[in-house]
Amino acid sequence: MPSLQPYSTFGLAASCDSIQSFSDVASFLSIYKAHKNNTNKAIYILGGGSNSIFTDDFDGTILVNEIKGISHFDTESHHYLRVGAGENWHDFVTLCMKEKWYGFENLALIPGSVGASPIQNIGAYGREVNTLIDKVECVFLETGEQVLLGNEDCQFGYRDSVFKRALANKVLITHVNFKLPKHYELETSYGELAALTEPTPEKVYSKVIEIRRNKLPDPSELGNAGSFFKNPVVSKAVFQAIAQEYDSVPHFVVHGGVELPATEKEQIKIPAAWLIDQAGFKGKTLNKVRCHPTQPLVLTNLGGATGNDVITMAKDIIASVQGKFGIQLEPEVRLLGSKGLISL
Repeated sequence: MPSLQPYSTFGLAASCDSIQSFSDVASFLSIYKAHKNNTNKAIYILGGGSNSIFTDDFDGTILVNEIKGISHFDTESHHYLRVGAGENWHDFVTLCMKEKWYGFENLALIPGSVGASPIQNIGAYGREVNTLIDKVECVFLETGEQVLLGNEDCQFGYRDSVFKRALANKVLITHVNFKLPKHYELETSYGELAALTEPTPEKVYSKVIEIRRNKLPDPSELGNAGSFFKNPVVSKAVFQAIAQEYDSVPHFVVHGGVELPATEKEQIKIPAAWLIDQAGFKGKTLNKVRCHPTQPLVLTNLGGATGNDVITMAKDIIASVQGKFGIQLEPEVRLLGSKGLISL
């Protein structure tokens, strides 16, 4: 049984029945249909493996999306890009910076593939990818029908989309189409970017890379899946109750819109890293899983960690934050057991 360790940046020891890659829709459909006709076992489609953690041997087949290609045209007002889902995200962002197709600079150094970006609605330092997505090209797994979903069809939310809900496990994303305005405002209000003098896209890009390298462990050196939990969005009342107990609570006001599963026009996003730190987990180790000492939002594999270690640590963090603050943390990573996705 082939090892899944090279296919997941967290690097747990796990295996599966088989691993196959595909580079176009036709080859994908051929592999997928053959598998479905011959076995009832599970199939999991993988991109860069930076957001999937295999906590157990997977009783099925892994299909690796290697659809590549980047095409570009522009108008007087916009750049338009069509990008294969198997392209590496940061390599794509770096190419855009080189070509002066600006807009992605805040999203530099996020691990993973382009195809994963709409699923998670990836975001960092005040920018979310949904603001730059025009359309997403998909294939329905069961019928092979190819569809083009507009931005609104994708139902983007904070680290959320229709691909995690109504279309979860029903479609393959083949390409993402981006629409970048040539005239736009840089996003420099978030964190250390606010200190930039005379900011340019290049300065933002470089600063984001510097921040991420200083705070976040390199998956090639220390196994991890980036941010393990979402930053919770809470009501003003919940935030105010917490703020009364602490001298300073980092937070960001979120107004109604794409970021919110909102019942109010204004809610508050509290960094999960701060909550986890206050709950006493920063730098804490459970067997071979550690809550990272410079960014507690990241859990790391010190070498030889098990799926049970990861699940236990994550559940302990969730329970502690819930008990201390009354806030339920949700995983941002995708956890897989022997039969497929699992929840905590």
